[in-house]
Amino acid sequence: MTTRCRTLTTLGLLLMAVVAAPPSPVAGAPTAAPGKGRPVRVVVAGLTHTHVHWILGRADRGDIEIVGIAEANRDLARRYTERHGLSMDLVHDDLEALLESVRPEAVTAFGTIREHLEVVEACAPRGIHVMVEKPLAVSLDHARRMAELAREHGIHLLTNYETTWYGSNRRLYDLVHEEDAIGAIRKMVVHDGHAGPVAIGVNEEFLEWLIDPEHNGAGALTDFGCYGADLMTWLMKGQRPLSVSAVTQHLQPDLYPKVDDEATIVLTYPGAQGIIQASWNWPFSRKDTHVYGERGYVHALDATRLRMRLGEEEATHAEAPAPPTPFDDPFAYLAAAVRGEIQPASDDLSSLELNLVVMEILDAAMESARTGRRVDLEALS
Repeated sequence: MTTRCRTLTTLGLLLMAVVAAPPSPVAGAPTAAPGKGRPVRVVVAGLTHTHVHWILGRADRGDIEIVGIAEANRDLARRYTERHGLSMDLVHDDLEALLESVRPEAVTAFGTIREHLEVVEACAPRGIHVMVEKPLAVSLDHARRMAELAREHGIHLLTNYETTWYGSNRRLYDLVHEEDAIGAIRKMVVHDGHAGPVAIGVNEEFLEWLIDPEHNGAGALTDFGCYGADLMTWLMKGQRPLSVSAVTQHLQPDLYPKVDDEATIVLTYPGAQGIIQASWNWPFSRKDTHVYGERGYVHALDATRLRMRLGEEEATHAEAPAPPTPFDDPFAYLAAAVRGEIQPASDDLSSLELNLVVMEILDAAMESARTGRRVDLEALS
C-alpha cells in the first residue's frame, strides 16, 4: 500500500468513527443512571437576556420545573409568558423574596451580566445552585467574588455556552486528544458573532444593556470573545495562556458608541497560539472552531459538521452525532449535576474553574485593548 493510500485510509477511518464515537470528557461522566424522580425546581432570574427563550420554550423532558420567574419589567414578563404559555403567577419582582417563597433547588440567570454577582449573592447562602448565561461575570473581580461564595456554600456555579452542547466540538476534542489524529496543537482559531445586535433585531430590553459596558463589560469582545476563550481553555485542558493581546475597533460607531463591535484576541501558550475573532460585523452568524496540529487540522464548522485534513491530502467531511443526555442540553446538565447524577469536572466547558480562566483572558484582553500592550498572565500569577 502506498503512503498516500495509507494516509487516506487512516483519515477515512477516523471520520467514520464519528458515528460510533463515545462521549468525550466534556463533563464528568454520569456516576449513576439518570434519576426518574421529580424534576429539579428552577427559578429563572431575569428575562432581559433573550437566550432565556431557550429555557422558557424548552420541550418538557421531565428533568426541570420552572417554579418562579424574577423580573421587575412586567410588560416584558407578560410578553414572554404569553409567548411560551406560562402563567404570570410565576412572575415576581424581587428575587430574594421569590427564593424564600418557592425554595428552588437551582436558579438560571438571564439578566444582565453585571447582575450575575447579585444572583449568586442571593442564592449561595441558601444552598441554591446557579447556572449563568455566558460569560461568567462582568469583570474578573466579580468572578472571583462569585467563586468565593460558591465554594464557601458548596453550590454548583456553572456557565452556559451554546457551543458546549455542539456534537462537532465534542468530536473535535476526541480527535485531537483521545485519538491523536493531528498531533500536538499548534494553532487554534475561533470565529464567533453575527452582523450585530441592531442588524439582527434584538429587542430593546436586551439591546439596552448589551451595548453598555457597565452591564456587559465590553461589546463584541465579551459577547462573543468568551466563546473562543472557553473553547481554547478546554482544548488546552485548563491551562492559562502565557500572554494575551487584543485589538478592538468601532466599525459601527453610530450604533455602538460605548463599546467595541470588532475584537481580535491573541493567546500564546508554550508551543501553541490561539486567535479569537469576535465580531458584530460578520455578514452572517457563525460559531466555528479550527484546530491545527503537527500533522493536520480539524474544523468544527457548526453544531454538527466537521472537516478534517492530514498533511497534503484532501479534506474529508463528516457529521458529528448529537451528544448523549445530559450533555446535549444545559438544563438537563444542570439537573443532573443538582441530582448528583454527574460530577462536573474542573476542565469542563461549564465549570467554575475553567471559566475563571476565561475571565482572566477577557480581563487581560480588555486591558490590552485599552493600553495597546500585551498582558503577560504569568507576571500576574
